[in-house]
Amino acid sequence: MAVRAVRGAVQLERDEAGHMEEQVGALLTAVLERNELHPDDLISIWFTATPDLHSDFPAAAARKLGIVEVPLICAQELDIAGAMPRVVRLLAHIESDRPRSDIAHVYLGAAAALRKDIAQ
Repeated sequence: MAVRAVRGAVQLERDEAGHMEEQVGALLTAVLERNELHPDDLISIWFTATPDLHSDFPAAAARKLGIVEVPLICAQELDIAGAMPRVVRLLAHIESDRPRSDIAHVYLGAAAALRKDIAQ
């Protein structure tokens, strides 16, 4: 079994804890489903949030989905002028037999504009 990395992002409509939980939960669920993963396949997840998000930790959404034995960390994204606001990104390290070219990176909603080079 190889170690692979999966990227993803979602743009929130507003900075509210419940909305963050819903949107980050949808992102994590999509990453798992599109890559045919189970929580046991996860090694760790790194979340970043743009500086305009203060309502909650993105990792809290993972815990509420039952991802409790996986190391999670949150960090603040760089504050770059003109960058897309209210974005949560993730980098998940996984165990998978899929080749790198078959890993499905997930960019939901408006966040798809962040990585037009990655097929959705």
